[in-house]
Order: sequence, then C-alpha cells, then structure tokens
Amino acid sequence: MSMFKRFYIVSIMMFFLLTAGASLAADAVAGKEKSLLCSGCHGANGISSTPDMPNLASQKEAYLVKAIKDYREGSRKNPMMNSIAQGLSDDDIANLAAYFSSLSYEVVQ
Repeated sequence: MSMFKRFYIVSIMMFFLLTAGASLAADAVAGKEKSLLCSGCHGANGISSTPDMPNLASQKEAYLVKAIKDYREGSRKNPMMNSIAQGLSDDDIANLAAYFSSLSYEVVQ
C-alpha cells in the first residue's frame, strides 16, 4: 500500500472518529431544560429537600447515565423512575447526566 493511500485512509478514519465524538457530546443546557421533570422529587438544582430522595447534583456523569438507563430498561426498580425513564431517549439521558454532574453540591453540617 502506498504512503499516500495509508495517509488517506488514516485521515478518513480520524475524521469519523473526531466528528462522532462531537456529535455524541452531551448538552448540559438541554439537560437543564429537561430536568424540570426531575425537580419535583430531586429539587430544582438537583438537591432534594427530603431524605428519601437522592441528590443528583454533582453525581458522576457515567453513574447517572447508567442509573437512568437501568430504570428505563427495568433492571433497576422504582415505579416512578421506571415510568419517567421510559420516555427518555439516549440523548435526553446523556444531557440530564451532563447537567446534574455539572452542578456543585456542598455538604453543610
């Protein structure tokens, strides 16, 4: 294989890798808009006002994505969360996770 052909193939591969990553980036602004669904139980800024609801603010993004997908698929059980997660796309989930993970949370004792 010629040097030019190798360069061309590698360039094409790099283009697809770079553009795929850009299109998969989560949108925290869209997540904030979608988070209105969550605020009733988890608080307006991801900080729950009741001890039986978890805080979502500053959770790890990957953890939130996995947890919400598990609710959607039914492998994690909570009737309210299972119902809400059913209506979320993969993009919605990624955006929500990006938003909540971007929020700061300070423990005050």
